[in-house]
Amino acid sequence: MKKIGILHGKERSFPNAFVERINRKSPDGIIAEPVRIDRVVQGESSGYAVIIDRISQDVPFYRAFLKNAAISGTAVINNPFWWSADEKFFNNALATKIEVPVPKTVILPSRDLPADTSDESFANLAYPLDWESIFKYVGFPAYMKPFAGGGWKNVYRLENMDDFFNKHAETGELVMLLQEEIVFEEYYRCYCIGGKYVRIMPYEPRNPHHLRYVSDFNPGPERYKQMEEIVLRINKYLGYDFNTVELALRNGVPYAIDFCNPAPDADVKSVGEENFEWVVETAANYAIERAQNSKEGVDNLTWGEYIKRSVVQEKLL
Repeated sequence: MKKIGILHGKERSFPNAFVERINRKSPDGIIAEPVRIDRVVQGESSGYAVIIDRISQDVPFYRAFLKNAAISGTAVINNPFWWSADEKFFNNALATKIEVPVPKTVILPSRDLPADTSDESFANLAYPLDWESIFKYVGFPAYMKPFAGGGWKNVYRLENMDDFFNKHAETGELVMLLQEEIVFEEYYRCYCIGGKYVRIMPYEPRNPHHLRYVSDFNPGPERYKQMEEIVLRINKYLGYDFNTVELALRNGVPYAIDFCNPAPDADVKSVGEENFEWVVETAANYAIERAQNSKEGVDNLTWGEYIKRSVVQEKLL
Protein backbone atom coordinates (compact mmCIF):
# COMPACT_ATOMS: atom_id res chain seq x y z
CA MET A 1 0.00 0.00 0.00
CA LYS A 2 1.40 3.41 -1.00
CA LYS A 3 0.68 6.33 1.29
CA ILE A 4 0.15 9.97 0.34
CA GLY A 5 0.69 12.34 3.24
CA ILE A 6 0.09 16.03 3.79
CA LEU A 7 2.32 17.96 6.18
CA HIS A 8 0.56 21.08 7.42
CA GLY A 9 0.29 23.60 10.24
CA LYS A 10 -2.83 25.28 11.55
CA GLU A 11 -4.72 25.25 8.24
CA ARG A 12 -7.52 22.73 8.08
CA SER A 13 -9.88 23.19 5.12
CA PHE A 14 -7.44 22.20 2.36
CA PRO A 15 -5.56 19.39 4.18
CA ASN A 16 -8.78 17.75 5.34
CA ALA A 17 -10.45 18.06 1.94
CA PHE A 18 -7.31 16.80 0.15
CA VAL A 19 -7.11 13.64 2.28
CA GLU A 20 -10.85 13.03 2.03
CA ARG A 21 -10.87 13.50 -1.76
CA ILE A 22 -8.11 10.98 -2.40
CA ASN A 23 -9.64 8.37 -0.12
CA ARG A 24 -13.05 8.91 -1.70
CA LYS A 25 -11.50 8.23 -5.11
CA SER A 26 -10.10 4.96 -3.69
CA PRO A 27 -7.18 4.63 -6.13
CA ASP A 28 -5.91 1.06 -6.25
CA GLY A 29 -3.24 0.46 -3.61
CA ILE A 30 -3.12 4.10 -2.44
CA ILE A 31 -4.38 5.83 0.71
CA ALA A 32 -4.01 9.39 2.02
CA GLU A 33 -3.55 10.73 5.55
CA PRO A 34 -2.02 13.62 7.48
CA VAL A 35 1.69 12.93 7.94
CA ARG A 36 2.60 11.50 11.33
CA ILE A 37 6.20 11.72 12.57
CA ASP A 38 7.29 9.84 15.67
CA ARG A 39 11.02 9.67 14.90
CA VAL A 40 13.45 10.73 12.18
CA VAL A 41 16.52 8.55 11.65
CA GLN A 42 19.17 9.31 9.03
CA GLY A 43 18.56 7.48 5.76
CA GLU A 44 15.38 5.83 7.04
CA SER A 45 12.26 5.85 4.85
CA SER A 46 9.37 8.07 5.90
CA GLY A 47 6.87 5.41 4.85
CA TYR A 48 5.21 7.81 2.39
CA ALA A 49 5.33 7.59 -1.40
CA VAL A 50 4.24 11.24 -1.69
CA ILE A 51 4.16 14.12 0.78
CA ILE A 52 2.62 17.53 0.09
CA ASP A 53 4.49 20.11 2.15
CA ARG A 54 2.48 23.07 3.46
CA ILE A 55 4.52 24.11 6.51
CA SER A 56 8.27 23.43 6.35
CA GLN A 57 9.00 27.03 5.37
CA ASP A 58 8.19 27.88 9.00
CA VAL A 59 9.55 24.77 10.74
CA PRO A 60 13.22 23.85 10.08
CA PHE A 61 12.72 20.43 11.71
CA TYR A 62 10.11 19.58 9.09
CA ARG A 63 12.41 20.72 6.26
CA ALA A 64 15.13 18.37 7.54
CA PHE A 65 12.58 15.55 7.82
CA LEU A 66 11.47 16.10 4.22
CA LYS A 67 15.01 16.08 2.86
CA ASN A 68 15.65 12.80 4.65
CA ALA A 69 12.39 11.41 3.25
CA ALA A 70 13.32 12.54 -0.25
CA ILE A 71 16.68 10.77 -0.32
CA SER A 72 14.83 7.60 0.67
CA GLY A 73 12.41 7.88 -2.28
CA THR A 74 9.51 10.07 -1.17
CA ALA A 75 8.17 12.40 -3.86
CA VAL A 76 8.04 15.61 -1.82
CA ILE A 77 5.84 18.36 -3.24
CA ASN A 78 7.65 20.78 -3.44
CA ASN A 79 11.27 19.65 -3.75
CA PRO A 80 12.70 20.61 -0.31
CA PHE A 81 16.24 21.03 -1.62
CA TRP A 82 15.24 23.57 -4.25
CA TRP A 83 12.78 25.31 -1.94
CA SER A 84 15.60 25.74 0.60
CA ALA A 85 17.81 27.36 -2.05
CA ASP A 86 15.24 29.60 -3.74
CA GLU A 87 14.11 33.14 -2.87
CA LYS A 88 12.28 35.99 -4.52
CA PHE A 89 15.28 37.94 -5.78
CA PHE A 90 16.63 34.88 -7.60
CA ASN A 91 13.14 34.37 -9.06
CA ASN A 92 13.27 37.86 -10.56
CA ALA A 93 16.82 37.37 -11.83
CA LEU A 94 15.79 34.12 -13.53
CA ALA A 95 12.74 35.79 -15.07
CA THR A 96 14.98 38.28 -16.85
CA LYS A 97 16.76 35.33 -18.51
CA ILE A 98 13.61 33.50 -19.66
CA GLU A 99 11.87 36.57 -21.11
CA VAL A 100 9.23 37.04 -18.44
CA PRO A 101 8.48 40.73 -17.73
CA VAL A 102 9.17 41.67 -14.08
CA PRO A 103 9.38 44.98 -12.19
CA LYS A 104 12.80 46.64 -11.92
CA THR A 105 14.22 45.19 -8.71
CA VAL A 106 17.36 45.48 -6.57
CA ILE A 107 18.37 43.68 -3.39
CA LEU A 108 19.61 45.59 -0.34
CA PRO A 109 21.83 44.54 2.56
CA SER A 110 20.10 44.51 5.94
CA ARG A 111 19.86 47.85 7.74
CA ASP A 112 21.28 46.33 10.96
CA LEU A 113 24.26 44.01 11.19
CA PRO A 114 23.27 40.34 11.31
CA ALA A 115 23.95 38.51 14.56
CA ASP A 116 27.59 37.45 15.07
CA THR A 117 28.90 39.95 12.49
CA SER A 118 30.69 43.29 12.74
CA ASP A 119 31.66 46.10 10.38
CA GLU A 120 34.70 44.03 9.43
CA SER A 121 32.41 41.29 8.08
CA PHE A 122 31.38 43.67 5.28
CA ALA A 123 34.77 44.69 3.92
CA ASN A 124 33.52 43.96 0.38
CA LEU A 125 30.44 46.15 0.67
CA ALA A 126 30.67 49.77 -0.45
CA TYR A 127 29.46 52.32 2.07
CA PRO A 128 27.37 54.18 1.31
CA LEU A 129 25.74 52.24 -1.52
CA ASP A 130 25.22 54.03 -4.82
CA TRP A 131 21.77 55.20 -3.75
CA GLU A 132 21.47 57.71 -6.58
CA SER A 133 21.73 55.07 -9.31
CA ILE A 134 19.57 52.60 -7.34
CA PHE A 135 16.73 55.11 -6.98
CA LYS A 136 17.09 56.21 -10.60
CA TYR A 137 16.83 52.60 -11.79
CA VAL A 138 13.80 51.61 -9.65
CA GLY A 139 12.00 54.96 -9.52
CA PHE A 140 9.32 56.14 -7.10
CA PRO A 141 6.75 55.23 -5.93
CA ALA A 142 8.29 51.86 -5.14
CA TYR A 143 7.72 48.83 -2.94
CA MET A 144 10.10 47.38 -0.39
CA LYS A 145 9.64 43.82 0.89
CA PRO A 146 11.70 40.93 2.29
CA PHE A 147 13.71 39.08 -0.35
CA ALA A 148 12.77 35.71 1.17
CA GLY A 149 9.02 36.28 1.20
CA GLY A 150 6.66 36.09 4.14
CA GLY A 151 3.30 36.99 2.67
CA TRP A 152 2.32 40.62 3.23
CA LYS A 153 4.52 41.07 6.30
CA ASN A 154 7.05 43.93 6.27
CA VAL A 155 5.83 45.29 2.92
CA TYR A 156 6.15 49.06 2.41
CA ARG A 157 4.97 51.41 -0.31
CA LEU A 158 7.49 54.25 -0.63
CA GLU A 159 6.79 57.68 -2.07
CA ASN A 160 10.30 59.12 -2.25
CA MET A 161 13.89 58.86 -1.06
CA ASP A 162 13.20 60.23 2.44
CA ASP A 163 10.32 57.80 2.84
CA PHE A 164 12.66 54.97 1.85
CA PHE A 165 15.30 55.80 4.46
CA ASN A 166 12.67 56.21 7.18
CA LYS A 167 11.05 52.86 6.41
CA HIS A 168 14.32 51.02 5.78
CA ALA A 169 15.41 52.01 9.30
CA GLU A 170 12.53 49.85 10.61
CA THR A 171 13.59 46.63 8.85
CA GLY A 172 16.34 45.52 11.26
CA GLU A 173 18.21 42.46 10.03
CA LEU A 174 15.81 41.72 7.16
CA VAL A 175 17.31 41.66 3.68
CA MET A 176 14.94 43.67 1.52
CA LEU A 177 14.01 44.09 -2.13
CA LEU A 178 13.34 47.51 -3.58
CA GLN A 179 10.98 47.12 -6.50
CA GLU A 180 9.36 49.29 -9.12
CA GLU A 181 5.65 49.90 -8.58
CA ILE A 182 3.54 48.42 -11.37
CA VAL A 183 0.34 50.46 -11.63
CA PHE A 184 -1.91 47.78 -13.03
CA GLU A 185 -5.25 47.65 -14.80
CA GLU A 186 -5.86 43.98 -13.98
CA TYR A 187 -4.33 41.50 -11.56
CA TYR A 188 -4.40 37.70 -11.45
CA ARG A 189 -3.26 35.01 -9.04
CA CYS A 190 -2.52 31.84 -10.96
CA TYR A 191 -2.27 28.37 -9.46
CA CYS A 192 0.06 25.91 -11.17
CA ILE A 193 -0.02 22.28 -10.09
CA GLY A 194 2.21 19.58 -11.52
CA GLY A 195 3.83 22.07 -13.86
CA LYS A 196 0.91 21.57 -16.26
CA TYR A 197 -2.43 22.43 -14.63
CA VAL A 198 -3.17 26.17 -14.41
CA ARG A 199 -6.02 28.04 -12.72
CA ILE A 200 -6.09 31.78 -13.50
CA MET A 201 -7.98 33.61 -10.77
CA PRO A 202 -8.91 37.32 -10.91
CA TYR A 203 -7.42 38.88 -7.78
CA GLU A 204 -7.54 42.35 -6.28
CA PRO A 205 -4.67 42.83 -3.80
CA ARG A 206 -5.97 46.28 -2.84
CA ASN A 207 -9.09 44.71 -1.28
CA PRO A 208 -9.28 43.45 2.31
CA HIS A 209 -7.80 39.95 2.57
CA HIS A 210 -11.16 38.12 2.59
CA LEU A 211 -12.29 39.98 -0.57
CA ARG A 212 -9.17 39.74 -2.70
CA TYR A 213 -10.60 37.02 -4.92
CA VAL A 214 -13.68 39.16 -5.58
CA SER A 215 -13.09 41.15 -8.77
CA ASP A 216 -14.55 41.54 -12.25
CA PHE A 217 -11.36 41.11 -14.30
CA ASN A 218 -12.25 38.96 -17.30
CA PRO A 219 -9.37 38.06 -19.65
CA GLY A 220 -10.17 37.11 -23.22
CA PRO A 221 -8.91 33.86 -24.79
CA GLU A 222 -5.72 35.43 -26.18
CA ARG A 223 -4.83 37.12 -22.89
CA TYR A 224 -5.65 33.94 -20.97
CA LYS A 225 -3.35 31.89 -23.21
CA GLN A 226 -0.57 34.47 -22.81
CA MET A 227 -0.77 34.37 -19.01
CA GLU A 228 -1.00 30.58 -18.95
CA GLU A 229 2.16 30.32 -21.03
CA ILE A 230 4.03 32.64 -18.64
CA VAL A 231 2.88 30.64 -15.62
CA LEU A 232 3.94 27.35 -17.20
CA ARG A 233 7.32 28.76 -18.28
CA ILE A 234 8.11 30.07 -14.80
CA ASN A 235 7.23 26.80 -13.09
CA LYS A 236 9.05 24.75 -15.71
CA TYR A 237 12.29 26.55 -14.88
CA LEU A 238 11.77 26.67 -11.11
CA GLY A 239 10.53 23.08 -10.92
CA TYR A 240 7.68 23.71 -8.49
CA ASP A 241 4.88 21.14 -8.38
CA PHE A 242 2.61 23.43 -6.36
CA ASN A 243 2.93 27.20 -6.69
CA THR A 244 1.12 30.43 -7.48
CA VAL A 245 2.21 33.20 -9.82
CA GLU A 246 0.85 36.72 -9.45
CA LEU A 247 0.54 38.70 -12.68
CA ALA A 248 -0.16 42.43 -12.91
CA LEU A 249 -1.25 43.78 -16.29
CA ARG A 250 0.13 47.21 -17.17
CA ASN A 251 -0.63 48.53 -20.66
CA GLY A 252 -1.58 45.00 -21.65
CA VAL A 253 1.74 43.48 -20.52
CA PRO A 254 1.60 40.80 -17.78
CA TYR A 255 4.33 41.46 -15.21
CA ALA A 256 5.23 38.62 -12.84
CA ILE A 257 5.08 40.31 -9.44
CA ASP A 258 5.41 37.39 -7.05
CA PHE A 259 6.00 33.80 -8.10
CA CYS A 260 7.78 32.11 -5.20
CA ASN A 261 4.72 30.78 -3.34
CA PRO A 262 5.31 27.03 -2.85
CA ALA A 263 2.73 26.86 -0.02
CA PRO A 264 0.10 29.25 -1.39
CA ASP A 265 -3.15 30.14 0.32
CA ALA A 266 -5.68 27.39 -0.30
CA ASP A 267 -8.22 28.12 2.42
CA VAL A 268 -11.81 27.91 1.23
CA LYS A 269 -12.74 31.11 3.08
CA SER A 270 -10.24 33.20 1.12
CA VAL A 271 -10.02 31.57 -2.33
CA GLY A 272 -13.75 30.85 -2.59
CA GLU A 273 -15.67 27.64 -3.25
CA GLU A 274 -14.98 27.29 -7.00
CA ASN A 275 -11.24 27.90 -6.75
CA PHE A 276 -11.05 25.67 -3.67
CA GLU A 277 -12.75 22.81 -5.52
CA TRP A 278 -10.29 23.14 -8.41
CA VAL A 279 -7.27 23.12 -6.08
CA VAL A 280 -8.48 20.12 -4.07
CA GLU A 281 -9.42 18.06 -7.14
CA THR A 282 -6.30 18.91 -9.12
CA ALA A 283 -3.93 18.40 -6.19
CA ALA A 284 -5.55 15.07 -5.36
CA ASN A 285 -5.30 13.81 -8.94
CA TYR A 286 -1.69 14.96 -9.24
CA ALA A 287 -0.66 13.38 -5.93
CA ILE A 288 -2.25 10.09 -7.03
CA GLU A 289 -0.37 10.33 -10.34
CA ARG A 290 2.92 10.88 -8.51
CA ALA A 291 2.24 7.96 -6.16
CA GLN A 292 1.43 5.64 -9.05
CA ASN A 293 4.66 6.60 -10.83
CA SER A 294 6.94 6.60 -7.77
CA LYS A 295 9.72 4.04 -7.53
CA GLU A 296 10.95 2.89 -4.14
CA GLY A 297 14.41 3.99 -3.05
CA VAL A 298 15.18 6.35 -5.95
CA ASP A 299 14.94 10.11 -6.50
CA ASN A 300 11.27 10.88 -7.13
CA LEU A 301 11.62 14.66 -6.85
CA THR A 302 10.86 17.25 -9.52
CA TRP A 303 13.88 19.26 -10.65
CA GLY A 304 13.41 22.48 -12.61
CA GLU A 305 14.80 23.28 -16.01
CA TYR A 306 17.30 25.74 -14.53
CA ILE A 307 18.95 23.00 -12.47
CA LYS A 308 18.70 20.36 -15.19
CA ARG A 309 20.31 22.59 -17.80
CA SER A 310 23.11 23.45 -15.39
CA VAL A 311 23.81 19.74 -14.89
CA VAL A 312 23.86 19.11 -18.65
CA GLN A 313 26.28 22.02 -19.19
CA GLU A 314 28.55 20.66 -16.46
CA LYS A 315 28.62 17.24 -18.16
CA LEU A 316 29.58 18.86 -21.45
CA LEU A 317 32.57 20.69 -19.94
